[in-house]
Amino acid sequence: MLNRRSLIGAISAVAMLAASGPALAQDQVDIALISKGFQHQFWQAVKAGADQAAADLGVSVTFEGPESESQVDRQMDMLAAALSREPDAIGFAALDSQAALPLLQQANDAGIPIIAFDSGVDSDIPLATATTDNVAAAALAADVMAEKIGGEGKVAVVGHDQTSRTGIDRVEGFVNRMKEAYPNIEVVSIQYGGGDQLQSTEITKSILLANPDLDGIFGSNEGSAIGVANGKQELGSDVVVIGFDSGAAQKGMIESGVMAGAITQNPVGIGYQTVQAAVAALNGEDLPKVIDTGFYYYDATNMDDPEIAAVLYD
Repeated sequence: MLNRRSLIGAISAVAMLAASGPALAQDQVDIALISKGFQHQFWQAVKAGADQAAADLGVSVTFEGPESESQVDRQMDMLAAALSREPDAIGFAALDSQAALPLLQQANDAGIPIIAFDSGVDSDIPLATATTDNVAAAALAADVMAEKIGGEGKVAVVGHDQTSRTGIDRVEGFVNRMKEAYPNIEVVSIQYGGGDQLQSTEITKSILLANPDLDGIFGSNEGSAIGVANGKQELGSDVVVIGFDSGAAQKGMIESGVMAGAITQNPVGIGYQTVQAAVAALNGEDLPKVIDTGFYYYDATNMDDPEIAAVLYD
């Protein structure tokens, strides 16, 4: 049996902070959250968590992101606009782990605390990062893949990007786990589809056509995984697909058997704990550098288990 990583104290932490509330006056607290996008249901779930925290803690939260996770410049414009209104705190999920550093430095110089969420930046400026341990999560995906294909064969990866921390860590976590633990499995192709379903579908078809003996493909986020599954279906392949994230489309593909399973994060918890951390920072509390929001592997056999169902989203 594979070991599952559980959610790290999310429920108890939420309950404790909700009970205490922020020490600051309600009309002083303005928290701007800039996400990586709105194209995936994942981000809607993160927003739901942030909105719930705002209601529980009595603060004002705005939540926005570019239309596509490839729009780094648009995200920078949103971050600059948020800075111009001088919020009390900023939550930021970076599309590019380095592009935002000048703006984040401006916020830091102005005394505005920064909380990173989902995907961090290459800087010590954020006081904390609320995120999944993406390296460990992708390693679990590799373990599942290895089990599904019998510990030997050829696999490929369709990643979502090479610039965000999540994109980098998930690909490296999967590939490095295969190299370290499964010497009879070869990673024959790593390609990137920007998290776009259509682009990932075409990439998947090209990988399958070039590697007719391929045994498995890992899709590193919601759009990537759906694209991989669609490409598999369009070519009538029986390749094993392991995805990442949740959403109605992915859940349906897992129920039907097109996708073997996926790693789910805790997006509602990410949103909630980002706002929670921002309020704590404004109250002068010390924060851990990483707030581990946990992950699970799920498939058709355990989707209805209470601990799994609690973190799946539509």
